[in-house]
Amino acid sequence: MVTALEVASSVRDPELPVLTLADLGVLRDVTERDGKVLVTITPTYSGCPALEEMGADLRRSLRSAGFADVEVRTALSPAWSTDWISEAGLRKLREVGIAPPSRIGPRAVGPVPLNLVPPASRVVCPRCGSARTTEISRFGATACKALRRCADCAEPFEHVKEL
Repeated sequence: MVTALEVASSVRDPELPVLTLADLGVLRDVTERDGKVLVTITPTYSGCPALEEMGADLRRSLRSAGFADVEVRTALSPAWSTDWISEAGLRKLREVGIAPPSRIGPRAVGPVPLNLVPPASRVVCPRCGSARTTEISRFGATACKALRRCADCAEPFEHVKEL
């Protein structure tokens, strides 16, 4: 018999369907207890428009697999980070021509220094591997992606922004 975790881990992200919610790192916990399934997800950002669809897809998939009593909860803390995208998820993004985010690493504890200049972004083209890319638009098809172009192959591509 398939477990609730296996079913929930196979649900695709509605905005990046090449990834599962587990690949994306938004699937935080799946607990089965006394015939009830409790799923906890963390959105990529608090205003994520796909959050409702993620919950509906999880409920639909779990009920189709025979889990009648399903509850989906949202946890906003700790906040999601692009570091939560799995290695398989980063690979899948590259394979479909989307530049994955760079790893940010652990969050600083204590006061965060104010920097008025954004850090230099080195985004590699997922098609040809060139680092000579420029941002065309800070926002792509979704708020979590930017639109870029490669100077070497001249192809446009999306980049999942680091958060």
